[in-house]
Amino acid sequence: IQQVFRQIFYMINAVALNNLLLRKDVCSWSTGMQLRFNISQLEEWLHGKNLQQSRAAQTLVPLIQAAQLLQLKKKTSEDAEAICSLCTSLTTQQIVKILNLYTPVNEFEERVTVAFIREVQKHLEERNESPQLLLDFKHILPVLFPFNPSSITMDSIHLPASLNLDFLNKV
Repeated sequence: IQQVFRQIFYMINAVALNNLLLRKDVCSWSTGMQLRFNISQLEEWLHGKNLQQSRAAQTLVPLIQAAQLLQLKKKTSEDAEAICSLCTSLTTQQIVKILNLYTPVNEFEERVTVAFIREVQKHLEERNESPQLLLDFKHILPVLFPFNPSSITMDSIHLPASLNLDFLNKV
């Protein structure tokens, strides 16, 4: 059950982040607030169902960081450094794309300047990562089957003749 919910939460993360990276109309401060609220609701649900050890919440980290990126100030050099240190689960391309798509929804917000985006890119130059923009929402996380060793030893097993396993030899 834990692995199923981890996969579901991964898919939620991938689809939501891909939509954020492809749609200019959702890259705003208010969307960042709404995303963060919705993610906290999902985290509370996991906690309420006693599924926090499933690591499902960790699959949402890129989406959480994208939501925080939408909410951060984007003006000074210190802001650029804060973005780079905070957004460790997002690739450089994803960060730059979100900053380029950022759209103010009211008169108190301003567009992200090209100079600021270049400064963020300069800070992120040393990252060694894949140039991936979109997440593969069809990616299947590995399934882990717990190993429970048997208390029965192999030399105590008796194979009935009716199974026709004469080709097996006891060593």
